[in-house]
Amino acid sequence: MSDTPPADIRTDTELVARLIAEQHPDLPGELRLVSDGWDNQLYRLGEHLAVRIPRREVAAHLIEHEQSLLPGIAARVSVPVPVPVRVGAPSAAFPWPWSIVEWFDGTDGASVGAAERAGLAEPLARFLGELAVPAPDAPHNPVRGVPLAARHEAVGLRLRSLSGRMEVADLEDAWRDALEAPPWAGPPLLLHGDLHPGNLLLTPEGGLAAVVDFGDVTSGDPATDLATAWLTFDGDARERFRRELPSPPDAATWRRARGWAVTMSTALATASDDNPRMAAMARHAIEQIPE
Repeated sequence: MSDTPPADIRTDTELVARLIAEQHPDLPGELRLVSDGWDNQLYRLGEHLAVRIPRREVAAHLIEHEQSLLPGIAARVSVPVPVPVRVGAPSAAFPWPWSIVEWFDGTDGASVGAAERAGLAEPLARFLGELAVPAPDAPHNPVRGVPLAARHEAVGLRLRSLSGRMEVADLEDAWRDALEAPPWAGPPLLLHGDLHPGNLLLTPEGGLAAVVDFGDVTSGDPATDLATAWLTFDGDARERFRRELPSPPDAATWRRARGWAVTMSTALATASDDNPRMAAMARHAIEQIPE
């Protein structure tokens, strides 16, 4: 097992304040770190804005993808998404791009259980229907939207790693079944790429307040995003989510979606020893996949 990937460059409020003062001095405000993810950190800026800044070099290109695609996505979907309101350019102080985005109030979907997330089933299904349009020119992502066979070696390594501390037979069966399913034969569809509960914000009533973190945005097999059926929901809500999808997935796509849930949950499980939030998401999905 391992911990969260280490940062290539560590940021803090002092550095972020310096970047804002240099490039966007008309946006002063109190800064505080509110999220420290695998690829990016999020600092709240005052009451209405946030700064999204990469902590690893690989994420710098992902920030650029968000800056390019999120305005168009926001124009098409009915759920709030974090469109950059300002762009931070690489500089002597920090070598990668970064963004200032609108701050969304809401409850982190990873901080509540599946029962509290059940109300997301219908609005999240509608969001995916709005998002998933043909997008052959979207950025390439080597680990999202691709044929599942391209992930076989990595998933196999993770399953072997996990076998020392949990029963993985059901995961192995689900993975084999997904690999045997017919591949996606349609056009590459636009994907969020990382649609787990931690990237969903809930309203006080349990609805969908916002979808965030589009760093893995790409196009390809829609089964990638449908993995959220296992990552986010339990049995009843999962079926409601499936029924509400504007384009109901065929049996092969649903089988591949479960395979993508294996891919994502094993990635979380093998790199979250120091992150209880990510580890809890992994446990939930691993428990749901056999169903």
